[in-house]
Amino acid sequence: MKEQVISSRPARRGAPSAKAGAQRPARRDGKEPSRFSPRVLLTYVPTAMKVAFGILAIIGLAIGYRAASSASLFQVRSVEVVGTSRTSAEEIEGLVRRAVSPTGVWRTDLSALSAEIGRLPGVRRAVITRVLPDGLRVRITERVPLAVIRNTAGHFVWVDEEGVALGQMKSTDQMPPFFILGWNEDGTSEAREENAERVKKYQEALREWQTVGLTDRVSEINLFDVRDVRAQLAGDDSQIEVRVGAQDLGSRLKTALEELDRYKQTPRGRSITYVDYQGDRVVLGFSSGGNVAGDANPDAPADQATPATTDSDKPTVVAAKKKTDTTAPGDNKRKPNPRDEKTAHANQSRRP
Repeated sequence: MKEQVISSRPARRGAPSAKAGAQRPARRDGKEPSRFSPRVLLTYVPTAMKVAFGILAIIGLAIGYRAASSASLFQVRSVEVVGTSRTSAEEIEGLVRRAVSPTGVWRTDLSALSAEIGRLPGVRRAVITRVLPDGLRVRITERVPLAVIRNTAGHFVWVDEEGVALGQMKSTDQMPPFFILGWNEDGTSEAREENAERVKKYQEALREWQTVGLTDRVSEINLFDVRDVRAQLAGDDSQIEVRVGAQDLGSRLKTALEELDRYKQTPRGRSITYVDYQGDRVVLGFSSGGNVAGDANPDAPADQATPATTDSDKPTVVAAKKKTDTTAPGDNKRKPNPRDEKTAHANQSRRP
């Protein structure tokens, strides 16, 4: 069998080389292709025209944004209020709808609206978020009532830890262990700071008196001066005020009441008006005139001192006391004034 060899054809003369540049196909109508492009056109536009076009574009976008944000699509339709238990969700929702209706959901100033809601009684903080296209969600952090004060008008009002009034106490509210007397109602920043300190001192007294189991014997805590805490007793002892100073409130009240209970058994027990813990002694005051000291033996001389033993076996002396009080070392107690004696009797109020 013979093999057949096919030889390659020689290249034609005048044929374009493969290395030559690619030739563009000619248009069928015989015209050259157009080389127009926006980039080429912009090279011929002056710089001032470019700036003008940019400004017009920005104005157009602003007008479009304003028209879109005020469109009916963004008009508020739903307001969700969460986190309320003591405040009115309906009141908050109404406030939000009135504030948003002129501007729509998109253009509403949420920071300003949150601050306005935060000024409502009982609201500590409000956080508002958009739920596009037509809704808002309001998250409320409420103020927590911690204590009840008795104001100068005789009303009982709930307050929180910052001393902010939250509204009058209702008959359905749970009764607090005791009330606060001595509230600054000036409304100034200084008054608010003083009242916040009073709430802290109230909480301190509450913890310590609960520890020793004596809260049921106290009707009110007098906090005119937080350095000179005074407890107005409850029940059959409602005419008696116990002065315990500024520290160790639990142990001092316990010691003072032990002495009071012991001296109540004497013939002069019904005339006791106050018990003053002075650190080194407990002084009893009587309504019969001058301040005198009681003793287990009613016939003992006025200047006789008798030790009274507490649970810690630390002696506490009940001794005669002149009308002018002395200051216990390191306690910073203020000297009593005529208002204190009036307060001791003015505090004899019934619970609401």
